Amino acid sequence: MEHLKYAAPGFVYSVGLSPPLAAASLEALKIMAEEPERTRRLRERASHAYARARERGINTGLSQGYAVIPAIVGSSLKAAKISNQLFERGINVQPIVYPAVDERAARLRFFVSTTHTEKQIESAVEALADLL
Repeated sequence: MEHLKYAAPGFVYSVGLSPPLAAASLEALKIMAEEPERTRRLRERASHAYARARERGINTGLSQGYAVIPAIVGSSLKAAKISNQLFERGINVQPIVYPAVDERAARLRFFVSTTHTEKQIESAVEALADLL
């Protein structure tokens, strides 16, 4: 029972949703329904970021250009180092490292939002490509 409790896929990395997060999620859904242009703008920005990353040879894995775009760097140490270097340039991207992913699949995970400008997206992609 203890083994299943701590090792079953449904329980690993899972926690209950807190009331403030549930309220924020509900409000986000209301805004999405009232302002559909935000969703369209997000799709456009994410598609642009994905296309630019692919053009610059960045390994985006199985990503298809949605709002969360990985940049697979293949090493936890490299992912952490590049994350820090990008932060020094004003770009906040978190490394996803072993054991959350296989060591060879260590990556940076970019979250595109509607508030990102094309210039910011271009700048982030160029900075990442330079560091890779």
